[in-house]
Amino acid sequence: MEGAAVRLRAFADRHETPSPCLLIDLPTLESTYRTMSHAFIGAEILYAVKANAAPGVITTLARLGAGFDVASLAEIELCLARGVPASRLSFSNPVKKRSDVAAAYERGVRTFAFDNPGDLRNIIVEAPGSKVFCRIQVTPPAAAMPFGAKFGCPEEAAPEMLAEAADRGLRPQGVTFHVGSQQRNLAAWDAGIAAAAKIAQMLEPEGVRLPVIDIGGGFPISYRERSATPDEFARAIDLSLARHFEPRDRPRLVIEPGRSLVGPSGMIRAEVVAVRGGVPADPRRWVFLDVGRYNGLVETENDTIAYRIHAPAGFGPEGPVVLAGPTSDGDDVLYKHTDYAMPLSLAPGDPIEVMDAGAYTSSYSCAAVNGLPALPTFCVPG
Repeated sequence: MEGAAVRLRAFADRHETPSPCLLIDLPTLESTYRTMSHAFIGAEILYAVKANAAPGVITTLARLGAGFDVASLAEIELCLARGVPASRLSFSNPVKKRSDVAAAYERGVRTFAFDNPGDLRNIIVEAPGSKVFCRIQVTPPAAAMPFGAKFGCPEEAAPEMLAEAADRGLRPQGVTFHVGSQQRNLAAWDAGIAAAAKIAQMLEPEGVRLPVIDIGGGFPISYRERSATPDEFARAIDLSLARHFEPRDRPRLVIEPGRSLVGPSGMIRAEVVAVRGGVPADPRRWVFLDVGRYNGLVETENDTIAYRIHAPAGFGPEGPVVLAGPTSDGDDVLYKHTDYAMPLSLAPGDPIEVMDAGAYTSSYSCAAVNGLPALPTFCVPG
């Protein structure tokens, strides 16, 4: 990301951006999208808007031909306002109000996901004739952020609901599932693909065909540790599809990347607020930043995401530090078990950069904790 970092630093200096802020390098976003498209040739890519809903991100991906995985009426309206056709939106959140189903349908959305009879009934009534996916539960290898049991029906419940959807005038497309965010195991999608094949076979006698499988997102990026490339994940998923489906029955593929698309394009530009030297009761050196868990770095909780955090070159030798955010909350400490080092010369006002921070930072930041604003975002063209 070095070339992008140079562009982002220059933009921030030229425009006197506030600290902290998130800078998105749009050329990197475009390059990442093209890499993902090349890896998953023929797949429909639905960008998970929740990862970063900045207008520049939406506009760039729409121009490149992406569809959008939306989880709320607000995300639908955001995409429509940026010129995205409603036909390229999929309301994939199975937890939604009946009124939101109706409002989405009124705005032209015709693809929905469900995982329970109640939501299915709402779609039948409020979104007649729509395409639908049934979300199933899977038990994949551990991910950085697993979904647990919050979403998805048991595998054995899916055929009955998909058959009912067909009987009631909807157009069943297939099953969808999610293997957890920042999923680094190449084999994680296999169990869901196997379940999709089994469900499709069970529905054949009913005359219900499932032409699509939506394998969700979860694709990782490399933070401080290397993750597999999109090509490596695509090859593993292709082998899994070949293993569980006959060639004539092989479904079209839908993927819903969020982090893997926008994450590498982002850099948080922050600064040091204070440095506290060691005392007998706590000999560690504390470096307090103006960005923390509540205004952009929520995924540092439980040391989940270990970002590359550094000061620009020229600050001299480094030593171990504890990194903390600016709020008065005692939990606003970025890492408790992951080691970080920072220049020994750091002082208040010095710049700090958080790399690969385009996903789940600005979109997950809070407003009004200690009066701090949510993390502002600036999209930087090439």
